[in-house]
Amino acid sequence: MKILSPRVHGYIDYAVAALFLLAPSLFGFSGFAETLCYILGAVHVGMTLLTAYPLGAAKVIPFPVHGALEAVVAVFLVAAPWLFNFDEVNAARNFFLVSGVAVALVWLVTDYRSAYTTTAAGVRPEHRSFS
Repeated sequence: MKILSPRVHGYIDYAVAALFLLAPSLFGFSGFAETLCYILGAVHVGMTLLTAYPLGAAKVIPFPVHGALEAVVAVFLVAAPWLFNFDEVNAARNFFLVSGVAVALVWLVTDYRSAYTTTAAGVRPEHRSFS
């Protein structure tokens, strides 16, 4: 069931980016998990700004591609504590696990093919001229 519109997804994207940037301070972890959070937060802001959907600024990345990247990120987030050896840091491990599951759930319920998204060229498909 695809219940999230591209606009609502955009709001969630900005909130997720902010959460990644604030998580080390909010949940009290440091080291590589902290650095990874800052990197993921910055990359997520960049991807959000470049996505071709209502809250994107440059509209370079097609929304379905954005969705595919989020699916990969969800798996990465769940695996990260073991890939980068911070699985024994409870706060960091739990943050990454919960974040991965949350990103996967958002991915599952987002309508990545909505008529309300724009293309990479900034034109809605229903407004293209084929003549």
